[in-house]
Amino acid sequence: MDALKRANEIRTRRADLKRELKAGRVQIHGLLLDPPEYLQTAKVFDLLLAVPKYGRVKVNRILTQCRISPSKTIGGLSERQRGELVTYLRR
Repeated sequence: MDALKRANEIRTRRADLKRELKAGRVQIHGLLLDPPEYLQTAKVFDLLLAVPKYGRVKVNRILTQCRISPSKTIGGLSERQRGELVTYLRR
């Protein structure tokens, strides 16, 4: 029961964060450089899709360019991948 409660809380917080990203109130750069605990197991692909003007094709192109698997989690990114992705997104 405790695990289910925790999972629901994480899903709710991620959904709120995606809404904030979509509205432009939160920047993706800060989340990638210093992700909160509840975002560690989220997929990079799903988080980038929440950014305005980023669809599946553009997100796939970005991840390919940065040599990151679409199934990679935020917490699983290496420092090189994290830095390369943030640099690419800041252009």
